[in-house]
Amino acid sequence: MTKIYIIGLPRTGTTSVCAAMLKLGFSVAHTAYTDRAFEEAQVIADTPVFCDYRHLDIAYPNAKFIYLERPMEKWLPSIAQLLARMHINLVRDDGGFNPIIKRCYLETFSPYSVENINQPEFLTQCYQQHKAQVLSYFKGRENDFLSIDISDDKSFQHLVNFLNINKDETTASGFERLNFGGKVTAWKDIKSPLKIDSTNKGRVTKLPYLLSV
Repeated sequence: MTKIYIIGLPRTGTTSVCAAMLKLGFSVAHTAYTDRAFEEAQVIADTPVFCDYRHLDIAYPNAKFIYLERPMEKWLPSIAQLLARMHINLVRDDGGFNPIIKRCYLETFSPYSVENINQPEFLTQCYQQHKAQVLSYFKGRENDFLSIDISDDKSFQHLVNFLNINKDETTASGFERLNFGGKVTAWKDIKSPLKIDSTNKGRVTKLPYLLSV
C-alpha cells in the first residue's frame, strides 16, 4: 500500500483534502498519533506529518507527499486564531495536548511564545521557512511530490493526475470547503468507514518511523 502524506501546515486545507481522499476510496487519518494509525491509514495529514516528512520519506521509501499552499492573506488570520485557541494546551506542563502535537507545533513555530504567535511577520516567516524547506527537500522529485493550492480550480485535477486516478471513475469532483470561519471540527462530523482513528481511545504511542531516532 503506497502511503500518501499531506504535509501542508495547519489551516491550508488539510481537512478538505482528507475528505476528498475518503471519496476517492482511501483510508484516511486526519492526524495520527499511534503505530496502528500509521499502519492502517493510507493517507495521513496534519500532525505529525507536516513536521516529520523527512523521517517518513526514509521510513516509507515509496510514499507520495502532497504540500498544500494557501494565500498568505487567508492563512495568517486563520493560523493566528488557531494558535490562540491552542496556546494554553501547547505550553502547560500539567497536561494539555499530547506530546506529539506539542513537539510539532513548538518546532514549526519556533521560537514559540505568545508574543511571536501574535505577530504576522513571525507567522509569515514560519510559513515561508517551512515551504522553502519542503520544496528544497523534494526538488526534482515530481513523481512523488505535488504542491497544490486547493482554491485553484485545477488543483483537484492535478491531484487525481498525480495519484493516477481516472476522474471519470470516481464520484469525487473537487475539494469541499470545510472548517471555514474559524471552525475546526469538520473532520469529526464526517462519517465514513474509511476514517482511521488518530489515537487509541485517546492514547498515543511511540511513532513507528521514529523508533530508531
